[in-house]
Amino acid sequence: MSRFLNERYRKLQAYTPGEQPQGRKYIKLNTNESPYPPGPGVLAAVNSSEAADLRLYSDPESRALKEKLAGLYGMKPENIYVSNGSDDILNFAFMAFAGDGTKVMFPEISYGFYEVFADLYGIDCEKVPLREDFSIDPDDYVCQNKMIVIANPNAPTGKTLEVCEIEKIVSTNPDHIVLIDEAYVDFGAESCAELVHKYENLLVVQTFSKSRSMAGARLGFAIADAALISDLEKIKFSTNPYNVNRLTAAAGIAAIEENDYYMENCRKIAATRQRTAEALTEMGFDVIPSRANFIFVRSEKIDGGEYYRRLRERGILVRHFDREKISQYNRITIGTDQEMDQLLKVTKEIIGEAENEKE
Repeated sequence: MSRFLNERYRKLQAYTPGEQPQGRKYIKLNTNESPYPPGPGVLAAVNSSEAADLRLYSDPESRALKEKLAGLYGMKPENIYVSNGSDDILNFAFMAFAGDGTKVMFPEISYGFYEVFADLYGIDCEKVPLREDFSIDPDDYVCQNKMIVIANPNAPTGKTLEVCEIEKIVSTNPDHIVLIDEAYVDFGAESCAELVHKYENLLVVQTFSKSRSMAGARLGFAIADAALISDLEKIKFSTNPYNVNRLTAAAGIAAIEENDYYMENCRKIAATRQRTAEALTEMGFDVIPSRANFIFVRSEKIDGGEYYRRLRERGILVRHFDREKISQYNRITIGTDQEMDQLLKVTKEIIGEAENEKE
């Protein structure tokens, strides 16, 4: 840290992304990326002639992309905001809708960036404990008079709220934004996007990173009342009007045009998730029921950190969180059937070794 850093940022605890190895080749089940490649339309869209136009700025209003998204979700273009990944939208939302006396609340165990953004902007936050089974109690968020942020499905647990439960939260906090982060919604949960027609305080955030195989492209979008979208556009045009580059925009449009391909991949991932969860359960693991593209697991037969380390030694990366309430758990991204078969094979070996060591 240099002596020039502004004093208010000196104690900031930055978000730690999942490991992105650059040397040894791993089976990578730690960052919730899709195991399937982008569709042929995306590959065709990101072509040499499009790359040649990189000398030109992208459309700052992303009109073509917004129109495609609006058509897919039954919205008008003015209900759509697009950005450089959904994290950018979360950043702007914390900046725009909290602070100045407005507190923010979110689950104690959830996406780690929420707390980072609150600290970044000096926003008072309330971290709400989950139930014993790691589910969110919607009643905890009723009539709170605060900005509310909920990942649905939640990460790293994969548990969900039903749309009626979300509507209860939105309707009882009419004077504050309720942000529902739907990064994993396509893997088995139900989107609450339709509620934006009814509630002006609902902001739904999604991403192309998970279900549409474009984590490296950095493309996220929000669905909300036109006035809320206008607020986000104001922040964008005050920071970086060209925040979606030409290649990403072209890839995003192509992905929407072949949406059936991605939704079929989501169904395949859900089937692999179920099979993997059943196999781990048979080995004695406690597997949290998930509607995301990952599962959250622990075993009394081996320490959570030790399981993570032994997997890594054998060329498999998963995500371990060194926090008291979840330190015995690991989050495992669902890969291809072949990758998950290898995970199960190696896990069986590791558990056998751990049991022998205890004898």
